[in-house]
Amino acid sequence: MTAAIEILEAGEAYSMRAVARRAGVSPTAPYRHFADRDALDSAVAVEGFQDLRDAVSEVLAGAPPRTPPVDLLSELGVTYVNFALRRPAVFRLMFGNECDEADSDRVQASQALHALLNDVLDLLFPGQASPELATALWSLAHGLAFLHLDGKYRPEPADEVAARIRASVAAILDLNRA
Repeated sequence: MTAAIEILEAGEAYSMRAVARRAGVSPTAPYRHFADRDALDSAVAVEGFQDLRDAVSEVLAGAPPRTPPVDLLSELGVTYVNFALRRPAVFRLMFGNECDEADSDRVQASQALHALLNDVLDLLFPGQASPELATALWSLAHGLAFLHLDGKYRPEPADEVAARIRASVAAILDLNRA
């Protein structure tokens, strides 16, 4: 897994053989752990979802009590985009394939992240949170992540990226109140 992630993040040619070479094992060794490249990709994506969920959980754990919703959701958006900028190849792998219900580990890892974010919205907006608000906020963060990754926005300086995300979240929440 470590070798696969290193290869992805370095932008090197990615294959089972390349992963084996990077890991210093025989070309057939990865097949003892993963049936094929799709299985390896899925495992990397699962780890990515878990890492992103951990990063979101850290923000939630570190937030002072009574943090205004716009501030907390902004920081979650910043965390999401920063994850994408820090680990672009893993992020693209996490979201680059169609959802495959047969891949239960990947689906469960993705659902766990979404469940955490939905729980946050339910806590921030008791009785008012909606699936549409969750979709709007996720679409915003996800879209900004890819706009930065694809070069439509510069991925630095970090404070400008964060300011863009905070302003965008505030705009969504202000529209929602109208």
